[in-house]
Amino acid sequence: MSTPIEVRAPAEQTDGTRSQVQRWLKAPGDAVRVDEPLLELETDKVTVEIAAPANGTLHEILKPEQAEVEPGDLLATIVAAAGPVEAMRAAPEPRPTATQRPTAASPTGHALPTRGAGTGPSMSPAVRRLLAERGLTPADVRGTGGGGRITVEDILALPSQDAAPRTSAPVPDGAMRSQPHSAMRRRIAERMVESVRVAPHVTTVFEADLTAVLAHRARHRADFEARGASLTLTAYFLRACVEAIRAVPETNSRWTDTALELYDAMHIGVATALEDRGLVVPVVRDVQTLDLFGIAHALGELVERARKDTLAPADVRGGTFTISNHGVSGSLVATPIIINQPQAAILGVGKLERRAVVVMEGGEERIVVRPRCYVTLTIDHRVMDGHRANRFLEVLVRELEQVSN
Repeated sequence: MSTPIEVRAPAEQTDGTRSQVQRWLKAPGDAVRVDEPLLELETDKVTVEIAAPANGTLHEILKPEQAEVEPGDLLATIVAAAGPVEAMRAAPEPRPTATQRPTAASPTGHALPTRGAGTGPSMSPAVRRLLAERGLTPADVRGTGGGGRITVEDILALPSQDAAPRTSAPVPDGAMRSQPHSAMRRRIAERMVESVRVAPHVTTVFEADLTAVLAHRARHRADFEARGASLTLTAYFLRACVEAIRAVPETNSRWTDTALELYDAMHIGVATALEDRGLVVPVVRDVQTLDLFGIAHALGELVERARKDTLAPADVRGGTFTISNHGVSGSLVATPIIINQPQAAILGVGKLERRAVVVMEGGEERIVVRPRCYVTLTIDHRVMDGHRANRFLEVLVRELEQVSN
């Protein structure tokens, strides 16, 4: 046998980055082509494909699905092809005997049908694992993939009574259904628990009048769109954060056991919901160097890539501060919003709505209706105290209420 060719995780990740094998697209013994995807690796809630570095046969998987991966880790080995890959694919697979159904151990230890079990297109390791876990056979599932291939989604879409594990244990009628955690959901859960564990959270709440913002947006929206940028309200909050961070630099920092590390650059992440898939936080870099158009343009491109699931790992790394615009889905106030570790603070923006407020005009109090929203700042109490959080929101609200040409 020739010397195996190594398949390794990308080594260019920054310190502290955690990755996880989401699923293998090939199984040991499968023929592979150079640049053909071998596996999906989830890093910072972004999924990237790792491709085969050469033609050959996948020899060994060293990192099973759901395994944690460090930069540069060895993931698998490939035996280089002695001839064309087509020749290997043409080689007949051993047929199962009548008395023994072939199985293979999955990376997680389950007994799985091999590629030769049954008829029809081959199945990915993730599909074979789900079939085994739920006590199903390929004949139980109608495949919607290319050539009738069974996909993970096909199995998850089965009615709960068909997808439930076949076991003698009693199951309450209509009491529950099992929905496996996605890799993204597990990663979010881990980070939320870790953030609450390491950082004491405190939240302060202000209210902002967006009359000036809406008037400015009405004047400039068409011009921005003509130049290729969508002028969203979030862009105004990003710009207002620049002055607020300058007033309270601790909000753009990281706590360490020996010192507080304050950043000059303002790399602001914007939490973006992906329907039922979870949440990602693409980062607008060097916001302090951008005007409103530059912010709107950069933000629009990132959000579009996030919703198309085309973000690169670099797009979600290196954030120093985060905004969660939870108001877009109707929330008035969210508190506390969990801090995106290792950052020191996160801004929450609630739903914009018209409210009756008392104002002083001509020396008299009047009740008027204004477009307003609640803004919150959740802080790491190790880094700063409540009066500094209040100062941040004071400056933020002032910037929003004094927007002009």
